[in-house]
Amino acid sequence: MKIGFIGTGVMGNAISVNLLKAGYEMVVYNRTKSKTDNLVSLGASWADSPKEVARQSDIIFTMVGFPPDVEDVYFNSETGIFAGAKPQSILVDMTTSRPSLAQKIYQEGQKRNLFVLDAPVSGGDIGAKNGTLTVMVGGDKEAFDKLTDILEVISQSYHLFGPAGSGQHAKMADQIMIAGTMTGLTEMLVYAKKAGLDLDSILTTVGAGSAANWSLSNYGPRILASDYTPGFFAKHFLKDLRIALDSAKNMGISLPATEKAEELYQTMVDEFKLGNDGTQGLIKIYD
Repeated sequence: MKIGFIGTGVMGNAISVNLLKAGYEMVVYNRTKSKTDNLVSLGASWADSPKEVARQSDIIFTMVGFPPDVEDVYFNSETGIFAGAKPQSILVDMTTSRPSLAQKIYQEGQKRNLFVLDAPVSGGDIGAKNGTLTVMVGGDKEAFDKLTDILEVISQSYHLFGPAGSGQHAKMADQIMIAGTMTGLTEMLVYAKKAGLDLDSILTTVGAGSAANWSLSNYGPRILASDYTPGFFAKHFLKDLRIALDSAKNMGISLPATEKAEELYQTMVDEFKLGNDGTQGLIKIYD
């Protein structure tokens, strides 16, 4: 069984490393070829288009930036996955994207005798490197069952939530929660600093109490070290919040706290031009 991986940025690269170390044969593609160099050195082969990855692979993972990128990777008539995928191949989009696009990809896959899953992840760069991601899956159980051995390698938790698009809806719920923890972490540190408190002690104390959370444990120390390298790009998080709010609007619900988080990250990305920082860079707009 050969695995194809398209999109070897921070997350995709780390996932691919773990799959290679587990002994899987892989073919990889990324728009910036140099971001696959370490994977090729570990034994992966390079393909010059998503179409060629699909032609050579039994299971094709995608993990790109934005919904238009996903659409092009799958539907481009000259270079896209659907132009090269063999019948019975499994297509797995790990990009956080629109539920409606996940459904569109699934429907096209059905026409072509392909299995399709949407499988966005949570856990950031640390989870990708350590193989401890959480994977949220939408699609058919038959396809999901074929994927579980691979999910065991890259994640500590995975769950099938329902039909196509359900994985993306689950990821939106996850991002809504993270929006609250990131704004809470940021404003906690701003408040504690102004009050003259020792920030290392604050992280230790708050992290030992009922306010403990993943963002505090993983991004709090990075902020204190002025480390804003992306475990997850702020520009991608803003994209996710916008998808969540659009989906909520389509379902007729209001999410005022998430709307405020989206406003803050929009300021960070669009006004402060910090979209390539990690999400912890939100604290810069308070300075």
